[in-house]
Amino acid sequence: MGSNKRSTSYRSFSYLPDHPVHTFPLAAELGRAPQHPVELTAEQLTRLEGLLAETVLISLHEHLGIFPDDVTTTPEYARYGRMATAFDALAASHWDCVFDNMLDGICQIHSQGGWKWSEVIHDLGMRLCDIAQQDFVTHCRSVSDIHDAHSSGGLAWVASMEGAAMIENELDRIDLLFGLGVRALGITYSESNALGSGLREPRDGGLTVFGRQAVARMNHVGMMIDCSHCGDQTTLDTIEVSEHPILLSHIGARAVWNSNRLAPDDVLEACAAKGGVIGIEAAPHTTLSPDHTNHSLESVMDHFEYIKALVGIDHVTFGPDCVYGDHVGLHNAYTASLSLKESRAGQHTGEPDGNPPFEKVAYVAGLENPTEGSVNIPAFLIKSGYSDEDIAKVMGGNALRVLEQVWPSGAPSERASSTSEVR
Repeated sequence: MGSNKRSTSYRSFSYLPDHPVHTFPLAAELGRAPQHPVELTAEQLTRLEGLLAETVLISLHEHLGIFPDDVTTTPEYARYGRMATAFDALAASHWDCVFDNMLDGICQIHSQGGWKWSEVIHDLGMRLCDIAQQDFVTHCRSVSDIHDAHSSGGLAWVASMEGAAMIENELDRIDLLFGLGVRALGITYSESNALGSGLREPRDGGLTVFGRQAVARMNHVGMMIDCSHCGDQTTLDTIEVSEHPILLSHIGARAVWNSNRLAPDDVLEACAAKGGVIGIEAAPHTTLSPDHTNHSLESVMDHFEYIKALVGIDHVTFGPDCVYGDHVGLHNAYTASLSLKESRAGQHTGEPDGNPPFEKVAYVAGLENPTEGSVNIPAFLIKSGYSDEDIAKVMGGNALRVLEQVWPSGAPSERASSTSEVR
């Protein structure tokens, strides 16, 4: 029932109407920027409606919080540790399941640097408390929760964290995160940590000994592993060491647009060879292409086409990485925290990236927010001549296959005999 979502009247933290966080005017959930619908014929529209109704739609990477209308006030807003969720916009979307990465790179509730254990637990607990006050979005902890959301017109919310810095040198914190409902965890978020090297580092030392132990622990508990912000060697090491497939949940092809933030062919091929899936990224000024130097749905789909041709349609999906609010302004406010400068190719060597000139955009046309992406991506695929079967794969089927392999479905004792020894 992707096209028949239940409506909701609940607004975030309305159970505390006098809390200071409500003094921040929030961005419009929908309509903040002009929409760019994909033009379809009447026959194609009918087909789209059927696909949206029948297909399980999964986004592997979004940020479902609402940012302040004045995005420059985000640091103060974030320090309250009460990120509002865009419930109304999600009810207008077609996603059945979304991996929400919460505050992640700007999780600076108690510190200047962010990513402290107390901060990520604060962020997670507060979001879950808010979600508990309503009945449209449900906390997803298993594949059955995704199917339940699809059949009931709800949305399965997956708690995901882009980096593992907060576990420090404590393997048991992986278990704690899983026990609290986190189902996907990145190895690094741009900066190196005890597990491995992030993409901002001038030298990639690969997965550490502790990182290998952490991968084994994540395999054992059933945590989905993500390497979207890791250095290339750290990603390759993780793929090799992991017993299960991994995600590159939001990324593009470096061969299309030369950027450290995107993956080279050998990393993409290794991920697919292990059975993993690759989600195509759409955050502003990431997945551009020589044919579409103004970031848009078209440039994003250039990366999709390239990666699909490289690894096959069974290993590609979408993790658009959209927000509700001014995404470009957010990047400007958090350039250092998000390692945006270091993500450019040649940053460490001083060599030119070889990309053609491009103009910065105010928003990504056709993918301004998660709701818009939920209809424009399948519409674009229909217009491009893809079959219903292939669209179902890339819009959710490929992700479901991997989640069924990784997330636990039986009793812990049944899994223990087939996983690595816990260290």
